[in-house]
Amino acid sequence: MSIQLGKLCSVILEQHFGANVQKIGDNLFVCSKSLKGLMKSTSLTKNEVSQALAVLLKFRLAKFEMNQGKTFADYSLIPENVLLIVRYPRYIYYMQSKHGHIAALLVEELLRAGCETASNLITKSVQNAESKERNAVIEHRDIFFVLIQQNFFIRAIVGDKAEELTEMIQQNPMLLFQKPEVDVQELLQLQEGKIIPTTQDAGIFWYVNFEKFHQHFRDAVLYQAIERKINANASECFRYFLQSMYLRTDPWKLSSNPIPFGEIRNFCEKQSNNLELLRFLEQYISVIVDDPLSMLTKYSETGGGQYVVQMKKVFEQLAWICIENVIMEKFGSKAARIFRVVRTKGDIEQETIQKEAMIPSKEAKQLTYRLQEEHFLQIKKVGNSSAGPAKFYIYFYVDQTQIVKLLVETCYKAIFNGITRSNYDSSVNRRLIDKSQRLESVVEAMKERGESEEYIMDLLETLTPPEREILEKVKQRIKNLYSAEIGLDETLFVLQMFQFYQQEKP
Repeated sequence: MSIQLGKLCSVILEQHFGANVQKIGDNLFVCSKSLKGLMKSTSLTKNEVSQALAVLLKFRLAKFEMNQGKTFADYSLIPENVLLIVRYPRYIYYMQSKHGHIAALLVEELLRAGCETASNLITKSVQNAESKERNAVIEHRDIFFVLIQQNFFIRAIVGDKAEELTEMIQQNPMLLFQKPEVDVQELLQLQEGKIIPTTQDAGIFWYVNFEKFHQHFRDAVLYQAIERKINANASECFRYFLQSMYLRTDPWKLSSNPIPFGEIRNFCEKQSNNLELLRFLEQYISVIVDDPLSMLTKYSETGGGQYVVQMKKVFEQLAWICIENVIMEKFGSKAARIFRVVRTKGDIEQETIQKEAMIPSKEAKQLTYRLQEEHFLQIKKVGNSSAGPAKFYIYFYVDQTQIVKLLVETCYKAIFNGITRSNYDSSVNRRLIDKSQRLESVVEAMKERGESEEYIMDLLETLTPPEREILEKVKQRIKNLYSAEIGLDETLFVLQMFQFYQQEKP
């Protein structure tokens, strides 16, 4: 694991869970350790280490394994899950846009809790909602069941019966998405603040199923790519291909099983009101098949044609596009042209590069060796035995996997810098930010009491114009850094999808 990843995980843990959890996370990032080992390396008390470990385990940021003698447990960090904390706002926004405000509240509360029972989660969600009537409780419960049915929530394998539950799930995986027994009367009592000895779903805990969200994010990337390259009708057409794929293939396979044309036409006729798509369906499919992104390939001519969705190939192409965009922004159009020449031709000499790219010799050499220094191009030496032992040729080539690793590291570093700078701006201007927040809360209370506008304006003037100017600049900078963080995470997601499909076996 890389240094940049460790630094990013460290700052995320400190920002969200505090210094003690950060210390434990830093130690577990290096290697797995026992409770005593963590106490020794962090100089924290047993109680502090135990509390930090409990937080990490509850939020699925760490895991443990018993030693051979089952006398103690070794704990290790899960950096991939720590990075997902940056993506939490994106999960909530997706749920808000696709399933409504109540679903977003439930997801937000479960992300904040890490792991929770249905009754407690629904009670907290209702408390944060605008309506707290009996119907609101029932509505929250029903939407919670819908989210389980759609696999956005997944059962946590925890507690005394974890081993028994694991064996049952191996035999029947759908137990992970089995609805719990939730009593509305118990929910109403919890909402009123009454103490209930135990609820019907006590001991049944739930997590947010990140994999399901990532499936939707991945699909959205593909829809957007087709819409930009072709049009919205082609994007809708491909959406029906993915729906058909999920009926017969695991969503995370490298490619789908063959999908018949007749099934896609049936989906269009039943679900779409787009007459243009229905009329030119075959043409749209042909355009998608011929597109360089290679999202679809034709498998056979049987039954009007059978098609295969190529997940691995499409993310290879999207990764190439991402790499070329980075080179374009960083080095310019001529460097991007050189990169495309090397990528297309394979092993190629310097003289051939400048001819193919049609760039002057000196400039081509400078750009080529700069790309090589930045690890976007690789070189290899090939000896020429006929010209003597000292004679060899230098060839340039492109290693996509290596470049993606480089860009992933760059994303880690950029997100770390953004979070660090945002934290610095907030800490340096903490007094001014606190003053502004107190002033806003006082003004809000005065407006509710019906105070005069003149008195309110006099109070607002306690924040001087220079202070207002500084405050606006700080807020705008933090907002820009946050937007950049979201954009970096979107790029990182595409690159991680490429890495996932490269590692996945057919």
